[in-house]
Amino acid sequence: MRKKVIAGNWKMNNDLSESQNLISKLISGLSNEKVNCDVIVCPPFTSLSEANSLLKKSIIKLGAQNMYFEESGAFTGEISASMLKNTGCEYVILGHSERRTIFGETDQVINKKIKKALQSNLLPIFCVGESLQERESEVTNDIIKRQITEGLKNISSAEMQKIIIAYEPVWAIGTGKTASPQQAEDVHAFIRGLVKSLYSNEIAEGLVIQYGGSVKPDNAKELLSQKDIDGALVGGACLKSESFIEIIKAA
Repeated sequence: MRKKVIAGNWKMNNDLSESQNLISKLISGLSNEKVNCDVIVCPPFTSLSEANSLLKKSIIKLGAQNMYFEESGAFTGEISASMLKNTGCEYVILGHSERRTIFGETDQVINKKIKKALQSNLLPIFCVGESLQERESEVTNDIIKRQITEGLKNISSAEMQKIIIAYEPVWAIGTGKTASPQQAEDVHAFIRGLVKSLYSNEIAEGLVIQYGGSVKPDNAKELLSQKDIDGALVGGACLKSESFIEIIKAA
């Protein structure tokens, strides 16, 4: 049985005091719950160190939203893997659709980032997903296949066992639209089959594949009940402790 993983991507939200407040509410709200899934929060860079201090005695794990593939140097505005490790991060989100579409990250850049994260003992949450135009043109599987094949280039079987894949249909992120449970399941099953062909059945069956795209308390249970959906990468709903906790409880 794959353990469900619920991760909250705070994006560019919450200053230091807001981050402290949200984390305190999450810790308090989960203290009396029997949590059978892994829980990760991914605050902005400016809150990571403080978040790590607050989370030390809780079940919640810490992740970052991005990183660069070089160790150090003249890369103004970038953050290295070792800097993230130093703040206490265990996970890092890579290849998010906003990084791809707004900041122009290519499959090749994301592949470099995944390799660097793994070398630095950070666990990647590797995001893939199609746009609305691609969905309507019925090329979803082609897009997903390219993103995964290129993103995982020269990643070994041992390394693959440390990666989470998050399927996020771009048309469902922050729009209020959600892929139907069947639409989401179909793509998750396709991803698992693709990983099986690239690696092995054992690795594919052990792979955690999250769904992301307007996950809310009222749709979480149905989405998470699908055979190949192993968790959620939550956006807007993770910014309020009540709704994030409800999603965790659904898992």
